Amino acid sequence: MAHAGHQITVQRKWANIPTKQLVNTETGQTEVFVFNPPFPDTKVAEAGKNNVWAITNKNELLKKYNQQNPTKQLSNTKELDKKFFTSGTKQFNNDRAAVINKNSPEKTKTSLATKVNPVPGVTDPKTGITAGQTAPTIANSGDFTQDSLNALDKLAGGKGKYKGRQKYPEENLQYPLTMDIKLQDCMKFQVIEYVAKGLGLTNEIKNVSLRTNSRNTKLLATITLPMPSGGISDRNSVNWQSDNLDLITNIAGGTLKSFLDSGSGAAGAMAKQDIDTLMGSDGKTGLLKDLIKAKTLQSALGSNNILGRLSGLAVNPSLELLFEGPSLRDFSFSFKMTPRSKDEAQMVRSIIRTFKQAMSVKRSASVLLLKSPHTFRISYLTSTEDHPYLNRFKECALTNCSVNYTPDGSYMSYNDSSPDGRSMTAYELTLSFNELEPIFDDDYDDKDKGKDFTNIGY
Repeated sequence: MAHAGHQITVQRKWANIPTKQLVNTETGQTEVFVFNPPFPDTKVAEAGKNNVWAITNKNELLKKYNQQNPTKQLSNTKELDKKFFTSGTKQFNNDRAAVINKNSPEKTKTSLATKVNPVPGVTDPKTGITAGQTAPTIANSGDFTQDSLNALDKLAGGKGKYKGRQKYPEENLQYPLTMDIKLQDCMKFQVIEYVAKGLGLTNEIKNVSLRTNSRNTKLLATITLPMPSGGISDRNSVNWQSDNLDLITNIAGGTLKSFLDSGSGAAGAMAKQDIDTLMGSDGKTGLLKDLIKAKTLQSALGSNNILGRLSGLAVNPSLELLFEGPSLRDFSFSFKMTPRSKDEAQMVRSIIRTFKQAMSVKRSASVLLLKSPHTFRISYLTSTEDHPYLNRFKECALTNCSVNYTPDGSYMSYNDSSPDGRSMTAYELTLSFNELEPIFDDDYDDKDKGKDFTNIGY
């Protein structure tokens, strides 16, 4: 390997093809070249800022592959895509991670391992967690010990084991097939294996279970669709509720707090001070007595406003809006898909099937227990990167998947001799998601940049 500024070169064969990979140790971006003597090396693939792999010269890579593998030739670029995005990206990711883990500063490794789309295989030196691996769940003190959690997991069939679909497509599912994600803005849905958060964060790994897109979980499938129809919006909300605490109740609360804090002596002194304040220092106004009398009559008669009837006055309720807690966001997206070929119809079918099956409840090995459905990472993309002018998402559950097989108002399918070719002419897919975790202030990754923000955030 030879150093070139902040780039390191890795020379290695993939599928018998001599390749050169240039790894940027600061950004994690990488480029793959094939040797083409006596001509200059030809760039054939890259992974950019958003860590999305793309073949940049399919014809050249296909030609080199068939030259080096005469007995296992590929007939078209579609077969090349499948080969590259299974074994190729795995090898190049591993080589890139080895370079970064060995040569990059700790701060850079932490950034690359925890970014929204992390670099697979890079280990965060602060936590020891490697991007692309499932983050450990944490068992805390309480009703469940680690032994009991292990026993439950064994009863359910073991980690990651359940009755149902285990393997999802290795290649990306995309509609339409001709969409170029470098030129067209789109949405990416990643199906990930649900990992329980645990009961708290009592170990040394801080925020290991916060459900942002950088959370290390097992990626099962990726679905890319065009921007949804019907508009794009989000709504952030927080729960505040009005509450009142009238003066008499406030006095009683202060007295009780003093008693709990310092005993009866302090409580008596606090009560005397509050009563003197309310009645006046000479204690002759009788205000407190009249207020208590009115309260007693209200309780006895079931009336809410004896004081108002007697004097036209009301006890100040000290009404105030108080924070109660965060809210969870929900999102809904609608996509109309009109397949224009048999391959595209099969792709649409696979996309709908993947959404439906991923959201399904998993049966465990025991009839006593059920396993959680898979969850989703969602992102808006522009030029393969997170869209800086649209909102971000935390990890989401797909709560509703609705498919309209006749969105144009009547039944229409393609005329084909085989049932496998009789796709509907159009489908309308509506997806409803809920985030698993509220949005917190520190989820915004550039919160201290004044007005020079790099994205809208959540």
